[in-house]
Amino acid sequence: QVQLVESGGGLVQPGGSLRLSCAASATIFSFDLMGWYRQAPGKQRELVAAITSGGSTNYADSVKGRFTISRDNAKNTIYLQMNSLKPEDTAVYYCNFRRVTGDYWGQGIQVTVSS
Repeated sequence: QVQLVESGGGLVQPGGSLRLSCAASATIFSFDLMGWYRQAPGKQRELVAAITSGGSTNYADSVKGRFTISRDNAKNTIYLQMNSLKPEDTAVYYCNFRRVTGDYWGQGIQVTVSS
């Protein structure tokens, strides 16, 4: 079973930055697609950003130009750098790793953007 451990969330003022991390217990090379999702209260979970095994990235329109997904193969970790944060970015953020044999989720981490 693959374990994903998230860190880096918290409370930040509008316009601020946070970096989320998601460390996997398995080699990152075994996954085809890795990404970050978020779920705000009363809303469905949505894709925020994704990165393929080949390094291609994809972003939700609402975060393009503000968020960056990246990975560190040596640490089996993906990151989500979030800049120019807005109150509407407030949500629980989840990392997700996918491969043919399974679909794995982190436990979720709260990000709150408020003054």
